[in-house]
Amino acid sequence: MQLTQNNPSTMANPAAPTSSQYLSLRLGSEEYAIDILQVQEIRSYEMPTKMVNSPSFVKGVINLRGVIVPIVDLRLKLQLPKVAYDDFTVVIILNIGGTVVGAVVDSVSDVVTLDSSDIKPAPQFDSALDSCFIVGLVTLGTRMLIVMNVQALLGQGEMSMVAGALA
Repeated sequence: MQLTQNNPSTMANPAAPTSSQYLSLRLGSEEYAIDILQVQEIRSYEMPTKMVNSPSFVKGVINLRGVIVPIVDLRLKLQLPKVAYDDFTVVIILNIGGTVVGAVVDSVSDVVTLDSSDIKPAPQFDSALDSCFIVGLVTLGTRMLIVMNVQALLGQGEMSMVAGALA
């Protein structure tokens, strides 16, 4: 058997778009998407144990099978209006660079597959909120998803500060 090198049919095209799966979630009237590879599980909301001196967006901590997990309200983190939690409110347990954190969201919708070429850059605005966590925007039919980089949103500095408070 002879191997043919540089055969275009067997080589990956580096310029070709790559597809990834994202979990779509809702915060208010907006839909967001996060990389499914960072999602560990989705749980119903349960009241966390409050922590003193934690940032306002940290609701507290829960014990998840022996692991103490900080719970972050994404609405508060993104400076959105606070709402009452209901039956659709869930906590997405994320594993971000080895750090486990829970993110409270209004609801989750579905898992979508997105091509990198479909993600368009988000417009930049002057605001107090750093928009480096926004990867871009995707239109799926009548839906527009804001693709987030949760690692940038829940920065290692803030999460290590929370983890340090737990130690």
